[in-house]
Amino acid sequence: MPASGSPFTKPYIEANNRMHADMAVEFTGDADVDFMRGMIPHHQGAIDMAKVVLEYGKDAEVRKLAEEVIKAQEGEIAMMKKWLAEGRQ
Repeated sequence: MPASGSPFTKPYIEANNRMHADMAVEFTGDADVDFMRGMIPHHQGAIDMAKVVLEYGKDAEVRKLAEEVIKAQEGEIAMMKKWLAEGRQ
């Protein structure tokens, strides 16, 4: 089956497109702030793709990794949002 006919291709493409669009932040000139602001959507993209593999994937090792990615990236997003909210932006 070609990739375009797979039921999971569309959600992967949507997650990828959303991630790249959201990573197009307006740069502040502060390397730390710009990194944090760009990494939040990057990490969210990883979460979104991991959720797709949990819905459609079959390999136990890949599914375990996807679960770990979700847990780690959610924690890192929370840390980055907190850092930005503390006025460092």
